[in-house]
Amino acid sequence: MNKVLIASKNKGKIKEFEAMFAKHGIKVYSLYDLEEDYDLEETGTTFEENAALKAETIMEITNTMVLADDSGLVVDALDGRPGVYSARYAGEEKNDEANLQKVLKELEGIPAEQRAARFVAVLALSVPGEKTRTFRGACDGIIIDEKRGENGFGYDPIFYLPDKQKTMAEISKEEKNKISHRAAALKKLEEELGTL
Repeated sequence: MNKVLIASKNKGKIKEFEAMFAKHGIKVYSLYDLEEDYDLEETGTTFEENAALKAETIMEITNTMVLADDSGLVVDALDGRPGVYSARYAGEEKNDEANLQKVLKELEGIPAEQRAARFVAVLALSVPGEKTRTFRGACDGIIIDEKRGENGFGYDPIFYLPDKQKTMAEISKEEKNKISHRAAALKKLEEELGTL
C-alpha cells in the first residue's frame, strides 16, 4: 500500500498527515479527491469506535488504506463529557463558542483543582484484508473559567496547560503541534508505519 485516503475535509489535518506519510513514501489523498460526498454519522460511544467506523466504511467503499480520526475534550468533573459529543455538545450545528460556553456553565462553582481535563485523539487505520488498528494520544490540562488567547479553535481558549502556564490558544501552532493529543497519536501511528 503506497497510498492512504485521509477520511477528513480538514485541510490542516490533511497537511499534517501528508508531511508524516511522505517520509514513508506513502501518497496522501482526502475526501476532496472522491467524487461522492461522504458525511458519516458518528454513532460510536468511544473515540475508538467512531474513528474505526469512519475508516472501515470508507475503506470498504474505496478498497484502499484509510486513516480516520475522532477527537474531543474529556472533563473529569463532568463524568467525561463532552467526550465524543465535543463538536456538537451544545447542538447539532457544531458551534465552537456555544460548546465552550456550555462547558463553562456546567463547571460553575467547581474549584480549579477539580477541573482536570484532557484532549483525546484517536486515529484509526484500516487496510483492506487486515484488522483496523487504533492509536490514542492525549494532552492533559485544566479548564479555566475565562477564555484566553487567539490561536487554535474549539475549547483551546479555556484549556490551560500548567507546565506552559498558558492556554492551548496562547501557544504557537508549532508548539501545539509538538504537544497536542493529535501529535501524540500521530507519533504512535508513525512508529507502526514501518510494519505496514
